[in-house]
Amino acid sequence: MLRDIEKIVLGKQASDLTSAEKNVVVRARQRRTVSTNAGEDFLAGATFGQRLADGIARVGGSWGFIIAFLLFLVGWVVLNAVLLATRALDPYPFIFLNLLLSMLTAIQAPIIMMSQNRQTERDRFMAAKDYEINLKAEIEVLALHHKIDEQVLKELREIRQEIDALRQAIAALSSRSHNP
Repeated sequence: MLRDIEKIVLGKQASDLTSAEKNVVVRARQRRTVSTNAGEDFLAGATFGQRLADGIARVGGSWGFIIAFLLFLVGWVVLNAVLLATRALDPYPFIFLNLLLSMLTAIQAPIIMMSQNRQTERDRFMAAKDYEINLKAEIEVLALHHKIDEQVLKELREIRQEIDALRQAIAALSSRSHNP
């Protein structure tokens, strides 16, 4: 039954199926689930550096970081332009602050890009999981349709046999009543 459905749903021979499709078909035959926690599955394969990049991007892209960094910048300017006007650590054009901001940007930008690439990978991974789940659901629905169709056809054959038997009985009764 599932072999027929493979051809109907997937339109492929068993040898032409992808590994994900084979996995789904095997699990459908075994009546096992395909769905898992895709987020946990994806993070299970993450290295320390990947998790660190995700964490840095999560913090660096938050309002908390933006507000804290804005407060740091205002504090730096007030400290060096007002409070330490005569002996400032970084006098007015704030060259040292500019250097710090440039270094922060040089480090933070590639880390955020790494995290964005991981988000793209995560999206692909989730899409693949969704495809597997949808494919298995489609296979199961078609298997149920096939099973119901077989049951209905069996019942129709039985009804047809009963009708034929009743016709024969009526024909036999009719021929007896016409031939006294």
